Amino acid sequence: MLTDEIRGFIGVESAEEALSEPVEPGAVRRYVQATMDDDPIYNPASISTRYGGAVAPLLFPSFMARREWGSADPFAGRDADFDGFSGFGGERLPELPLNLALLNGGLEVEFFRYARHGEVVTQKSRYVDIHERVSRGQPILFVITETEYRAKGADLLMRVKRTMIRR
Repeated sequence: MLTDEIRGFIGVESAEEALSEPVEPGAVRRYVQATMDDDPIYNPASISTRYGGAVAPLLFPSFMARREWGSADPFAGRDADFDGFSGFGGERLPELPLNLALLNGGLEVEFFRYARHGEVVTQKSRYVDIHERVSRGQPILFVITETEYRAKGADLLMRVKRTMIRR
């Protein structure tokens, strides 16, 4: 399964992209309500000098990727049985030319700092590793990607390393 073509994806990076909108108090409020984490540091009325003002929850940047206004519907023209999964979410990496089942192999998240209200967040992803193993006599591929979220042109906010299993 691990061909030279697939091996060639190791190190491939996406472009660094600004996520669709700056960290916006209304979106933070909806996220906070959905996760039931009402820490006052997320409130736009926060006068927190520790973080330089109101901030978003640590995982919030990974949920900021949205379709731009007027962009094509990703589900249009898909098979009626399409399960909604395509690629690795918002990582914007080219899809591997594989027609294999996909399993979530887990993720690791490193946090560096909170995103502040009003900041533009960027993301950039890359294929870190792709390797093959045998399980129950069948080959399986482990595909590891890494996505960095940054305050535009500045600080690293969060790094997410994701492992996907293809069989």
